[in-house]
Amino acid sequence: MYKKVHLENNIPVVIERTEDTCSVCIGIWVKVGSRNESPSENGISHFLEHMFFKGTRSRDAKTLAMEIDSMGGELNAFTSSETTTFYVKVIDEYIDRGIDLLTDMFLNSTFPEPEILKEKQIIAEEIKMIEDTPSDYIHELFTRNIWGDKGLGLPVVGTLETIKGFTRECILRHISHYYRPDNIIIACSGRLDEESVVRRLNDTIGGIEQGKTPDTLLPSEFRGGLNIFSKRLSETHICLGLEGIPYRSEHRYAMHLLNTILGAGYSSRLFQKIREERGLAYSIYSYHQSFFDTGLWAVYAGTNEKSLREVVDIVVSELRGLPVTITEAELQRAKGQLKGNLMLALESTSSKMTNIARQEIYLGRYLSPQEIIKAVEDVTLDEVLELSRTLVDNRPFALTLYGPVSEADTAYLDGILCSGA
Repeated sequence: MYKKVHLENNIPVVIERTEDTCSVCIGIWVKVGSRNESPSENGISHFLEHMFFKGTRSRDAKTLAMEIDSMGGELNAFTSSETTTFYVKVIDEYIDRGIDLLTDMFLNSTFPEPEILKEKQIIAEEIKMIEDTPSDYIHELFTRNIWGDKGLGLPVVGTLETIKGFTRECILRHISHYYRPDNIIIACSGRLDEESVVRRLNDTIGGIEQGKTPDTLLPSEFRGGLNIFSKRLSETHICLGLEGIPYRSEHRYAMHLLNTILGAGYSSRLFQKIREERGLAYSIYSYHQSFFDTGLWAVYAGTNEKSLREVVDIVVSELRGLPVTITEAELQRAKGQLKGNLMLALESTSSKMTNIARQEIYLGRYLSPQEIIKAVEDVTLDEVLELSRTLVDNRPFALTLYGPVSEADTAYLDGILCSGA
């Protein structure tokens, strides 16, 4: 059962009550991420997310950890390009203690200077770990090439240079600017008493006062073309993509189905043709990311240098051929896969919490699983074909390579991209 209420300071609280679970998940979502940052303070949203766990006025970091572990629960957070999320997940009998921990951390963190210095070292190691993992780092390089050195092009974790300059004053300024009632939503899912939860939230987060309105998002402009980062690796890592569609697009379900057909799952075209039939890659998949105003539809593959041209050829050929080759049988199989994935994903209270939060943030309304399934079922073959034409025909491809790439391969791949512009 879904319900939406507002706290006394007008923060929306979306609730999906369930009777068939023993857990509760409550998340506080702030509509700020790396996209909102200036290049000089890139990573501050993610850095602040870490700092909320370093102690409050009544609990130090160890006490926070011991209390949540004593309940067998989870107190965690994550940052993306457009949001920062803090959540607690506990069994229903510990809901009051869980809310107390979450709200104390969110409202009363002290951000001690020694912990700031320590966290800089920790996040520096996180950045190095990403850079030492080519299959992760390629996506950061790809994003920067597509969107540039601002907005969506900024890495969520920041850089080694930017995190050095973070101070307690930076953190407090970021909170003052973005952590305001009109920029926050709360999502709750599980076996809970709605009135009790809302009352406890009103006693805590309901007291946050409104601040100034933040700057509007920087507009995003997709940039195609070839970008190569040569490095002596055992594989060449490939990201190839096109501009996608925003989160609230009326074609979002057709987009999910189109991506499923191309490269999501073992039966997808790319997995079958590149891995199963030719053995050219171990990891090969496509994905779609949606944002407030745009999207990214991309393919990742890791392959040896000798197979680079063949892999890119297949990916480009499949993308360009979609508008005239997708069949009704493929569409029906994709619908079954997508519906199954949705229902399985929504079996956990944390997934339900994330789902209703994103719906509120991006759509401003609730869609039940049954409504989503019907929307998927209602997508026609003509709609999928037309969307594929819109995305592929006469649109620039972006290709980023990380690893060993010869000059001959560079010229060849550049020619492939230019021939389809």
